[in-house]
Amino acid sequence: MTKLGRQFLIREIISTRPVHNQEELRRELLRRGQRVTQATLSRDLRELGVSRAVDDGRVRYTMPQEAEVRILRPLVGAEVVSIQSNESMIVVQTLPGCAGTVGEFIDVEAHPDIIGTIAGDNTVLIIPRSKKRTPTLLAYLRKKLIEGAQ
Repeated sequence: MTKLGRQFLIREIISTRPVHNQEELRRELLRRGQRVTQATLSRDLRELGVSRAVDDGRVRYTMPQEAEVRILRPLVGAEVVSIQSNESMIVVQTLPGCAGTVGEFIDVEAHPDIIGTIAGDNTVLIIPRSKKRTPTLLAYLRKKLIEGAQ
């Protein structure tokens, strides 16, 4: 695997699950077929801009985009006008010109039940991974976007 591929895998792991130390990350990479030394892993983390944050009293690695979430969270709640869904898609209406910010916030959250988002000027289309998970995802989005839950 190339350096770029390995760093993509590191970003994916850190963005989708809590990783508390380099050894835990190294084991997860190994489980996925990527053997890496501690020195290489340390260099990759530095190049990716990975930092540490306290989460529930434990230190964990965070990607730089997670700082965006903390910055965007207060803005997003004020920009969302409504959230609606049918059985297979969710539409978030925003104030004019705000859909990009709301879409970025949703993308950075990297929820596993979201395949992707498409943002226009005042509308964000959210495509769930499964029709069965749409109601749960809708409740999650209402809580995150409107109530501003952590």
